[in-house]
Amino acid sequence: MRQGARERAGLYLAVAAGGFRRYATYGIATAAGVFTNTVFGFILAYTYIALWDERPGLGGYDQAQALTFVWVSQALLAAGALIGGGFQEELQERVRTGDIAVDLYRPADLQMWWLAADLGRAAFQLAGRGVVPLAVGALAFRLALPADPVRWLLFLVSVTLGLVVSFAVRYLLGLLAFWLLDGAGINMVATVVSIFFSGMLLPLTVFPGGFGEFVRALPWAAMLQVPMDVLMGRHAGAGGAAQALVFQAGWALVLLGAGRLLQSAATRKVVVQGG
Repeated sequence: MRQGARERAGLYLAVAAGGFRRYATYGIATAAGVFTNTVFGFILAYTYIALWDERPGLGGYDQAQALTFVWVSQALLAAGALIGGGFQEELQERVRTGDIAVDLYRPADLQMWWLAADLGRAAFQLAGRGVVPLAVGALAFRLALPADPVRWLLFLVSVTLGLVVSFAVRYLLGLLAFWLLDGAGINMVATVVSIFFSGMLLPLTVFPGGFGEFVRALPWAAMLQVPMDVLMGRHAGAGGAAQALVFQAGWALVLLGAGRLLQSAATRKVVVQGG
């Protein structure tokens, strides 16, 4: 049994490494992404400066923290596929063309295969498109980046959980192609929802009252808002950070479980288009 577990772990590590290498081959696209993230970082940064000049302390952040939110979110944007660019379009296309039948014949779990591949993609995007914009932002503005290595470690754990939550949401979208066949419309809606409810446009802490509590309880908050709050120490003490990580892990388990159920329903009877 342990031998089989090691073999499966080795398989998924190889799939993740393949996902990393696949995206690493697109050097020009990566450079263009770095440039785009940096430019949008400056646009958002000066917008935030104007907003925080008018409303100091908005959302519980000072201006340096708000600028940190801008630049770290730009570093995480591609890794979390918050505006698309993940795997779901490829999965939907494989369902539409019937190539999904090949995937189902592989000696690997469909969900775990795509999760491993997407984490490999995210690891490259985090390194390839995340480091440079954040470094540029840190040079151009005064950011509130922590000096505590434990805080950075907790942040990396939170980012990893956020990536799993992001995958789980997009896996559900990908599986909907078994019924919808064309996922373009739902992908557009999902992108708009992700942009707003993840906190990419504005930190979710700026929304007051019950609506603010509602949006901070949704899974999209686990993708960006929670990692940012962990980084900036808004969850005081080890207990607060643990609570934030449990929130993310809870959504990851719920959504992965939902994906497992939907996968079972979708693959119970597979009709290959055109065949």
